[in-house]
Amino acid sequence: MTSRAAAVRRRGTDLAWLITGPLAFLAVICCLLIALVTDDKKDAYGEWGLGLLLLTALVAAHLPVLSFIVRRQTLSATITEIPLVLALYYLPPLTLVLVATLAALIAQLRRRLGPAKFAFNVARSAAATSLAGLVLLALPPIRGVGPGTWGILFAAVSTVTLVTLAAVVGVITLLQGWQAGLEVVRTSTVPLLAAAVNATVGLIILLALKATYWSLLLLAALALTVALVYRAYAQFLRQHRTLADIYDLTRAMTRSGQDGTLPDALLGRVRALMQAEYATLWLPAQGRHPEVLLTARIDGRGLLDFSKIPASVREQVVQQRQTVALGARLGGDRVQLAMLRAASTKDAIVVPLRSGEAVIGTLEVVNRLSDVGHFTPSDVPVIETVAAHAAVALENSRLVDRLRHDAYHDTLTKLPNRRRISAALDEAVSIRAPGEVVAVLLFDVDGLRQVNESLGHAAGDQVLAEVAVRLRDSAPSSALVGRAGGDEFLVTLRLENAEAALELAARLREEIRAEMVFDAFTLDVDTAVGVAVHPDHGSDAATLLQRVDLAATAAKSMPGSIQLFNPALESRSLRRLGLAGDLRKALDDGALEVYFQPKVTLRDRRLVGVECLARWEHPAHGEVAPEDFVAVAEHTGQLGRLTEVVLREGLRRSRDWAHAEQPLAVAVNLSARTLTDRHFPDRVRELLAEYDVPPQRLTFEIREAGVLDGTDRPIPTLRRLRDLGVRLSVDDFGTGSSSLAYLRRLPVHEVKVDRSFVQGMATDPGDLAIVNAVVTLSQQFGLAVVAEGVESELTLELLQDIGCEIGQGFLFSRPLPYERLEAWFGAQLESEALVIPDVRRLRIVP
Repeated sequence: MTSRAAAVRRRGTDLAWLITGPLAFLAVICCLLIALVTDDKKDAYGEWGLGLLLLTALVAAHLPVLSFIVRRQTLSATITEIPLVLALYYLPPLTLVLVATLAALIAQLRRRLGPAKFAFNVARSAAATSLAGLVLLALPPIRGVGPGTWGILFAAVSTVTLVTLAAVVGVITLLQGWQAGLEVVRTSTVPLLAAAVNATVGLIILLALKATYWSLLLLAALALTVALVYRAYAQFLRQHRTLADIYDLTRAMTRSGQDGTLPDALLGRVRALMQAEYATLWLPAQGRHPEVLLTARIDGRGLLDFSKIPASVREQVVQQRQTVALGARLGGDRVQLAMLRAASTKDAIVVPLRSGEAVIGTLEVVNRLSDVGHFTPSDVPVIETVAAHAAVALENSRLVDRLRHDAYHDTLTKLPNRRRISAALDEAVSIRAPGEVVAVLLFDVDGLRQVNESLGHAAGDQVLAEVAVRLRDSAPSSALVGRAGGDEFLVTLRLENAEAALELAARLREEIRAEMVFDAFTLDVDTAVGVAVHPDHGSDAATLLQRVDLAATAAKSMPGSIQLFNPALESRSLRRLGLAGDLRKALDDGALEVYFQPKVTLRDRRLVGVECLARWEHPAHGEVAPEDFVAVAEHTGQLGRLTEVVLREGLRRSRDWAHAEQPLAVAVNLSARTLTDRHFPDRVRELLAEYDVPPQRLTFEIREAGVLDGTDRPIPTLRRLRDLGVRLSVDDFGTGSSSLAYLRRLPVHEVKVDRSFVQGMATDPGDLAIVNAVVTLSQQFGLAVVAEGVESELTLELLQDIGCEIGQGFLFSRPLPYERLEAWFGAQLESEALVIPDVRRLRIVP
């Protein structure tokens, strides 16, 4: 960077001579012309004493009163026009050129400019005054101090002013481009106006001197007053400009803090405000925010990732929480000043950005523009004020960014949430390429509630965090992995087709199923996965997310636990939604019926009880599947009423059963949710008393997932029901992950083997082994065993062989209305009366 800057400076120096040379040549030509057209040599070179006096005045007048910085260049407004008017009036042309050139030479030596600028300024002064001398010679001779003389002198002064402006515009355009030259022209209004005012003042002084030389005393006092007024005005102008720039900077930071462009708005304006070559913002890494090091450079496009400030200086500012100012007028540590000079830096101010007591970064400005410009102590409060505003804006910007991030990300897993995924899905759908699909995979973690209840929510959070890590690590790099909420995770990406989505779902599911080892426990976590793809299953994010939810719900009851969306899932879901109000009306009107399915002994087909099953014939939809309206009842708070309707009907039929020699025992299904109702046992006691049915005739069947959920939550309700004398049965046993050893601890009387194992006994040795184990161990624990789904003679014989005593299934009877149940029972009795020892019993299957 240093060598490149040196090369740029050398190039600028070389180009500057393209203007300096012609100016010097113009001065020489003009002087020759003056000498040629002047007949009396004394008139050309005389008045040396007065010339020395005016030389002193011109040198003093070269002190800058107003300064204007245009990019890297400094334009100074002086009062040289005042003594120039007197020199044009009193001195011969060549003496005028010599005096003006010497004054410029002395002034430039005092400013210690580089060779290129020194030569340019001297050549410019010589060219301007020599051309003004030719203008004087071209105009009528000066006589007196009347209006004609005013016009002649004003024309000459204007020539000097315009030549100076043209030279400056030319050199800046050559060095920095036409935009910089145009900027000089735009900022020249004040200097031109000041030159006109100065020329007018010079004419007034000329008139006073012509009247009496004693006016020099008054003129000196007036000059001192004018200089002080100019200084005060300059200071006021700088303060006004600084306040305006700070106000503009504050507004810009406020606007840009919302859209992440704060460094762009901040650094360019700080550099311009401080008239610096570089302005740098440094922010250390903080949380998820990386380190920031950005620099705005004069004439540079955009921000650069470098700094002219040594790292040791920045570390000192952060540790001491104080501003460090280094430079010719700022002083500072000698070692640090040497480090700056080694980095081609003449001065710098480094200010800490404070947020309360903490330092969140630094704001740095380097190199006051122009060769003679330097930062002064008065600049330090300005940059510190800006830094205070910048620190607040940066903190607010990071706060907004953090709130925006939190709004679109899950707090626990740090993954995008449903809102963020929905927005990404909408974008992906809008730009999908032909020949590909946008796939959405929903992973529903099974058993998280049991983990929370058994091990605490901290353990559940660990499980969710581990699932998030596995999904993020295993999913393709192009996939967006997020958490939809609760125990659901979403993965969306572009794939070739729906089959590829199903393959990816299976692979990711296997990754999640791998054993999870935590501090004190090991878990096997399974998931149900729903899959939906665009364009087959939806054209927008909302539809895709809705349908992948349906697919995931269906996957819980599917082999393999992976389900691709199909329209039948949505129609069933919509149907369930529409059934909510109709179910409430059906319960109010008594439109639900209760059917009874016999349970019989396998050896002699003797009736031992019936299972009560609700049936609903909808006036518009026809027969509604029990799983549909039971699910609706669970989700709409009507499950208690539905259970009571079935229980009342079962107890009523048990009471009214006409065959006293064969009492009718009834079984009613209970939801796991009912077991959490501490008032339910009391309600059962009241209904048993109301219908005068002995409690041993009533059996409650609870699905394995409800009674064996790995917690002790259902045990109090089960014990209270057992204390009433009610029998308890575990339904669908074998479909869960519980063991018979755990079952032994529960107050249950009966186990019902799930139909899926019973129906597979004849063809699958594994199913036969499972049923055999359940029957054997249950009998050892003193539990009755009921085989569900007995539908073939071969299954019946196998069950008899392994010692199962009770069965239920279509081989004996389908669920029947009460009237047909009595007919079925009567037919069974007739069959027993007609039976002979060598003839098998008849079975009536209505």
